[in-house]
Formats: sequence, structure tokens, C-alpha cells
Amino acid sequence: MPERTSYDAVIVGGGHNGLVAAAYLARAGRSVLVLERLDHTGGAAVSTRAFAGVDARLSRYSYLVSLLPPKIVRDLGLRFAVRKRTVSSYTPAVRDGGPTGLLVAGGEDRTRASFAHLTGSDREFDAWQRFYAGTRRLAERVFPTLTEPLPTRAALRAAIDDDAIWHALFERPLGEVVEETFTDDLVRGVVLTDALIGTFATAHDPSLRQNRCFLYHVIGGGTGDWDVPIGGMGALTDALADAARRAGAEIVTNCPVTALATDGRTAEVTCDQGTIGARRVLVNAAPRELAHLLGETPPPPAEGAQLKVNMLLTRLPRLRDRQVDPREAFSGTFHVAEGYDQLEQAYHQAASGRLPAAPPSEIYCHSLTDPSILGADLVRQGYQTLTLFGLHTPARLFTADNDTTRERLLAATLAELDTHLAEPLADCLAHDADGRPCIEAKSPLDLDRELGLPGGNIFHRDLAFPYADPEGADVAATAPARWGVATTHPNVLLCGAGALRGGGVSGIPGHNAAMAVLEEEG
Repeated sequence: MPERTSYDAVIVGGGHNGLVAAAYLARAGRSVLVLERLDHTGGAAVSTRAFAGVDARLSRYSYLVSLLPPKIVRDLGLRFAVRKRTVSSYTPAVRDGGPTGLLVAGGEDRTRASFAHLTGSDREFDAWQRFYAGTRRLAERVFPTLTEPLPTRAALRAAIDDDAIWHALFERPLGEVVEETFTDDLVRGVVLTDALIGTFATAHDPSLRQNRCFLYHVIGGGTGDWDVPIGGMGALTDALADAARRAGAEIVTNCPVTALATDGRTAEVTCDQGTIGARRVLVNAAPRELAHLLGETPPPPAEGAQLKVNMLLTRLPRLRDRQVDPREAFSGTFHVAEGYDQLEQAYHQAASGRLPAAPPSEIYCHSLTDPSILGADLVRQGYQTLTLFGLHTPARLFTADNDTTRERLLAATLAELDTHLAEPLADCLAHDADGRPCIEAKSPLDLDRELGLPGGNIFHRDLAFPYADPEGADVAATAPARWGVATTHPNVLLCGAGALRGGGVSGIPGHNAAMAVLEEEG
């Protein structure tokens, strides 16, 4: 039960962004209450013992960290750290009838040699170096702005100070740039994948939703690196909950919020325990859920487009490409069926209502970089985890029969992986205490049901470019508008992924909502 009947701030949802906001506001001396409908905090950023009787704590939903600013870790004194992956990616292929692949790892010389072996020259590697040097400069300029008031479009363009990269990512469909820059289909596909994580689009989508997704995937930390959370994703949200409580915030779980009313100055939040007053309400839930709580018309439907699979193996499978050690191949991002043409074909098949014939996916092994998520006995026996994220599987494909479609897609996805393995993956799967294979899959509809992600959309809605839009808007009108967390109600703020500059495990919307509150109060 909440200790009081009214608070300075009530936060709806105990995911990582809500916990960030709670910690900042409580540290500033505000009375803060976090209400979470589940029996635990963390939202999509949790670690779970997913398999009966098996001592493995897997990052069940979100699984890598890139967008979390070190500033938030420092400000809140979090006991949390990440570890760099030694391999960026490995992409298996078949060329001239034989197995081969592209390994991006081990320094410039080794990566150059892998490009040359795959493509026959240095051209693609040189283009790769130039392209990602541009995204690195972009990241260095854009990432620091995410925890500042929103820049205008013109101000962000001036800060980037690179017309070529601006036009490539903010003005033109990404496919045009990829096709102009690279000639090899596999290399093109590896680049494009960062534009399609949880985003159902073609390379040439005129809305540029693929560009926005790509942007957020290459600016994290000012480098674009995707790092492994030590202890699993739950280590982050446990640290955030501890920080919020130490600062004086109350956190109540098993407490779904059922309604929200506001007159613009004060608000009332209704939950199973009664009605609680608040000066401000910060909503760490999707805009769809906010509309439901307010009794308002919901926004246009959102749709997720991914398959999330968690596995525990007794050993890593051997590869058909004997030139690469599986421990290297799986410690970075292992791309499957993600050639450029394959990605476009998968999109068009799904858009026509069919599961992709060759489902694209990317895989990585957390335990190679951080074995702490496994019990000591499993580590000694050589067990490993695998996390798989499938692309181009929109929620609409699952509406008729979610369970059957999920199983069909899982089987097809693993069969596609098996084409690059020297042994079936099924032979490497561990078994739980009841003798069942240690594998679980989540469709977009599963994510909607379990986490409240609208249509399974991991970003709550389409991502937006990180500037105030439209250009002529008075971004200085209110503090929530300046920080990109405003709703139509002055004292109700979005602090989740649906805020501007939301999406991913970042804490940025939580930070920005807290900053807006503190700025308004002077």
C-alpha cells in the first residue's frame, strides 16, 4: 500500500525509464510514488530464470545496452556496468558453392582481410570505413543532445556540421545511400539491419522510418557500440530500483493503474488500492495506454515486427565455415538471412500476409562476454546462452492463430540458421528439469500481452528524429515541450519509449521527464 494519499509525482509503470525518473525526482527532494502492475519492476529490461530448474538468468526481452548515457549511471550512483564485445559481427554466406562469411572483428587488418576474402578486393572495406567514420562523427555530435532540451532541426543540422551525412540519414531513404556506397549484397544487408530492428519497413520507405531506426542504432554512447550488461539486463533495473528507493521513492508492485484524471494543475490516479492525488503524473507506458487511462481516443495503432527467442545450449554448434571459431562468430552479432535482397524479399512476403520464406534474424551469445548470468556448474560444463531477434514478422501475421504461427516461424528461423551449421542446433539445446528443450519464443502479440507494448512495438510507436518538429513550433512554450515529454495535459508527462527521443534501453525519457518537472518548478 502507498504510504500517503498524495505525492508531488506519481509514476505509472516501473520499467527502467520510470525508475530513472523516480530516482532523479526523489533525489531532488520530491515525494515520489511508482505504481507497477506486475509483481516486479523492470518492464522489458529484466533477467529471468526462464527454464524450470536451470540456474540461468536470461535477459528475457531487451538484451543489449547502447543508448544509456554514462551521465545517468554517474548521477544516480548506479552499481551497474557493461562490457564491450570483442567481435562486432559475423555473417555466414555461401560463395562459389562453399561456406564462407564476413567477420568484423580483431582490428582493422583482420577485418580488411575478411572483406577481401569475401568480395575479392578492398573496395567494400574502404567504403565501410568511410561510411562508419561518418556515423561515428554523427554519434559524437548527436548523442550528447539527447539529455538536453530539444534542438530545432536547424540547430541539430548545424551541430552535425556534415551535409553529406545529414542528407544521407535525414533527407533520403537509407536504401539509396546503401546502394550508392556498397556493391556487395551481403555487405549492404549487414548495414541495413540496424534500420530494421523492430521496424517494419523497406530500405526505400519514403516515410524514413528505417532512417530513424538506423540513427538510434548508430549513435549510442557517441560510438554506436552495443554492449553487454554485466549480470543481465535485470542488473540495470535492480540498480535503478535500489537508487530510487535509497533516494526516498516508494515503489508499489502488483498495483495496476485503471484511470487517470487531471484538470491541468492536479491529478488523480486510480489503482486497486484506491485514488491517489498528484501534482504531476509521469507515464512510463505507451501513448495507447495513456489514452486508455484518460478515456481519450487512442493514437493510430502501432505494430511490432520481431520474434524474440531465448535459448540455453550445452555447447555452441560447429559452423560450416571452418575458418571461424564459433566462440568468435556468436560473441558478436551473428546475421542469418540478412543479405540486402533477402531482407527486401522478407519484407514484401510479410507485407503480403505471408511468413518470410527465409526469416531474417540476428543472434548473439551473452555468456561468452559475461558468464555471470549462469550458475557455476553450468559454466564449468561449458553451457552457453543464445539470444535471437527475428526481423520482418509484423503482428498482423499472428492475429489469426498466435501460437501456431509462432511455432511455424520459430521452426523456419532455426532451419535457416541450421543451413550455416555443421550440426543441427537442436542437438546442442539444453533441457530443463522437466526434460523440455531450453528454448522460448515471443511474438509481437506475446509482448503486447505480457508488457503492454502496443502491437508488440518495442518503441511504443514509430521513432522520431531527435529534434523539435515542426520547425516552426515554439519549442520554448513549456518545459515538457522543450524536453520532448509533453502530452495534451500540462501536468501529465510521457517518460517512456513513446516520448520524443525514446526507444531502447536508455533511461533518456525518464531523465528528460524529471528534468522538465524540475525546470518548471524552478
